[in-house]
Amino acid sequence: MHPKAVLDECSELVRQVLRFEHPADATVSRYFRENRALGPRERATMAETVYTVLRNKLLFDHLAPSGSGPKERRLAILGFAHSEDEPGARPGANAKQGARDFLAGALNDQEKHWLAQCDQVQPHDLMERHRHNLPEWLVQPLREQLKDEFWPLVDSLSRPAGLDLRVNTMTSKRAEVQAELAKAGVAATPTKYSPNGLRIEGKPNLAKLDAFNRGAIEVQDEGSQLLALLLDAKRGEMVVDFCAGAGGKTLAIGAGMRSTGRLYAFDTSAHRLESLKPRLARSGLSNVHPVAIAHERDDRIKRLAGKMDRVLVDAPCSGLGTLRRNPDLKWRQSPTTVAEFATLQAAILQSASRLLKPGGRLVYATCSILPQENEAIAQAFSAANTGFTPLETVDILTHLKVEHAASLCTGPISGGEFLRLWPHRHGTDGFFAAVWQKQ
Repeated sequence: MHPKAVLDECSELVRQVLRFEHPADATVSRYFRENRALGPRERATMAETVYTVLRNKLLFDHLAPSGSGPKERRLAILGFAHSEDEPGARPGANAKQGARDFLAGALNDQEKHWLAQCDQVQPHDLMERHRHNLPEWLVQPLREQLKDEFWPLVDSLSRPAGLDLRVNTMTSKRAEVQAELAKAGVAATPTKYSPNGLRIEGKPNLAKLDAFNRGAIEVQDEGSQLLALLLDAKRGEMVVDFCAGAGGKTLAIGAGMRSTGRLYAFDTSAHRLESLKPRLARSGLSNVHPVAIAHERDDRIKRLAGKMDRVLVDAPCSGLGTLRRNPDLKWRQSPTTVAEFATLQAAILQSASRLLKPGGRLVYATCSILPQENEAIAQAFSAANTGFTPLETVDILTHLKVEHAASLCTGPISGGEFLRLWPHRHGTDGFFAAVWQKQ
C-alpha cells in the first residue's frame, strides 16, 4: 500500500479512537473487520500508531497546533514517527530509519519541516504534563503513593507491555514448553515471580504454535497468574471465580485443581463467557461451569451461599494498572467513574463473601493502582465483617514458593498484608489483592 494511503488510514483510525465512544482495542478491531483489504503490515503499523498517540496524547496535542492539515492527520504523523521509539515496536536502527523513510513518502514539504521541528523538542523543555501524559486527577494519587518512583512509573507506562504465557501445569512442564518454543524459533524466559509463566520476546503468531493449539500455553500476564495462585484452590473443592470475564484466571485455577471438584465461572456478560469456551476446550479442563448472572445478588448465587471453599473476586475496576496495554483508559476514566467502581466493588465483595463456608478463603483483586479501589475497599470490608480474618499475602506466596514474595507485598501494619504489583517495579501490570479466611 502506498505511504499516503497508509497515513490516510492511520488518520481515520486515530479520529475514530479519539472519540472514546468504545475501548480502543474494540474500535481498532472493528475498523480492521470493516477494512479487510488491509494487510498484516498495514494493520500492525496502524495499531502501533494509534497506541502511540494514546500514550503521548498531551504531548502530541501540544505539538499538533504548529502543524497544518486536519488534527487527526497531524496526530497520526506524530504517532507513526514516534512508534519506532517504543521498545517492541520494530527492532533495529535500520528498521526505524526505514519506517521514517516510508512516512516521508506520505508527507508534503511543509509536513516534513514541521516533523523535523517537533523532533528537535527536548524533554527538559517541556512542561511536566507533556512529559508524564497523564490526566491531572491521576497524577496526585500516584505521586502520593510513589514519591520518587513517580517518574519511573511514568516511563514504564509509556512503553508497550511484554507478552507473558502461563503454562498449563495439568498437561505440561514449563521447562519442556520453553524448549519446545525455542525449537519453533520463539525465545522465552521463565517469569521472575510466577512459577508457571514464560515471558516471550517479540510478537510471535501463537495461533501457529502446537503448544498453543493443544492448550499447553495461554496468554496471561504474570501478575494475573499470581492472583490465581493466591486462591490456592485444592483438588475436589468447590470454587467460584466471581467475575470471570474471558476466563484467564479460571483456567489457571482449574489447572491447579487438576480438573477435579467444581469451579464456577460467574460473569454478568454472556459474551465474555462465550469467549471462554474455545480456551476451555483447549485446556482439557472438565470441572469448569460458566454461568451468566444478572448481578451480584442473582438467585443462582444465593443458592450456593455457605457452600464454597474458595472465592475469587477479580472485581470490575478502572483498569489503570493496565495502561501499558490500554492507554486509552487514562482518558476514558475519571474521578466519577472511579467512585462508581468503588461502590460496585464493595457491593460485589460483600455478596461474594456469603458464598463461603467456615474456613473458606476469599480473595479480592483488581487491576487498578488507586488506593480507593484497593486498600480502602479491603480495609472497609475487614471492619464491617469481623467474621473474616485477614491473611498475609506474603505468607501465602512464600508458602507457594514464589520467589521474592516480600517484594510483591505491602501493607500499613506488617508490610505484607496485600499483594501490590507495579509495572516499573515488577514488570507486570498493576495489580492489588487482599485475602481473608472465614471463621
